[in-house]
Amino acid sequence: MYTIFLNYLILLLVVLVSVSFFTLFERKLLSYIQFRKGPNKVGIIGILQAFSDGIKLFSNEINLLYKVNYFLYFLSPFFMFIISYSMWLLYPYLFNGLNLMNYFLLMFCFLSMNVYPMMFAGVYSNSVYAVLGGLRSIAQTVSYEVSFIFLIFNFIFLVESFMINTFLKFNYFIVLIMFPLSLLLFSSILAELNRTPFDFSEGESELISGYNIEYMSGPFALIFLAEYSNIIFLMFIFVKMNFFHMNLLIFTFFMFFLYLVILIRALLPRLRYDKLMFMVWLNYLPIVMNYLIFMIFLKFLFY
Repeated sequence: MYTIFLNYLILLLVVLVSVSFFTLFERKLLSYIQFRKGPNKVGIIGILQAFSDGIKLFSNEINLLYKVNYFLYFLSPFFMFIISYSMWLLYPYLFNGLNLMNYFLLMFCFLSMNVYPMMFAGVYSNSVYAVLGGLRSIAQTVSYEVSFIFLIFNFIFLVESFMINTFLKFNYFIVLIMFPLSLLLFSSILAELNRTPFDFSEGESELISGYNIEYMSGPFALIFLAEYSNIIFLMFIFVKMNFFHMNLLIFTFFMFFLYLVILIRALLPRLRYDKLMFMVWLNYLPIVMNYLIFMIFLKFLFY
């Protein structure tokens, strides 16, 4: 019992440190793409900048806003943070952890719950920009979750299990078999995470910062930690579902896709919101549903 508790405590600490260094990695990479230095003053080549930012954020003063439901306003960041880190805790580890038979179903439940803190944060911030950002986030997340879930069902039909550790038994690149769906899955994850080019909830040109515009200090830091933890987690799941499982190789692919997420932010412009919604309902969903019917047909044919 104590070893399980200790394992999960170490896991949470490692995820928090990983998120802080991932934000530093993003800032450094974006700065070099834009021909500037980026954070390079705190510590050696700016290595302690992530800790400095965290201390600064949590030590800032919180201003109480006018006509705000404070309970839901402050609950939303904590709720978002708890949902994000619960997905890490429920991952089926090989030793001293939970081993869930229906892991993917539980992951879908947690991902769909992310809508609620976004909605509460937007509506109860008493700001027009926050409400618009919250509405955009809800519509975008709900829309892409439909195709995202059906995409993963294609992979589940291939391996015939709801446990992600089943993918460990497949000693080949699943991405070669499911290549079109892997591309769709990667872009759906970007949309699910509100990342560029699908960052409409945080469209700086029209919404300034979206649903989190009225947040400051610790609550803002919790939203930030939850978003970047989700990026690392979903990229980890994507790599485990698609690539050959050797320790060094899987880590290399994992780092490459984290790098790719940042590179896309630097290189691609933001889409138009109506084009995003048309893309998922008129393009992604029909393709994924047809592929799913094809996979079911193949299973019936060979069994």
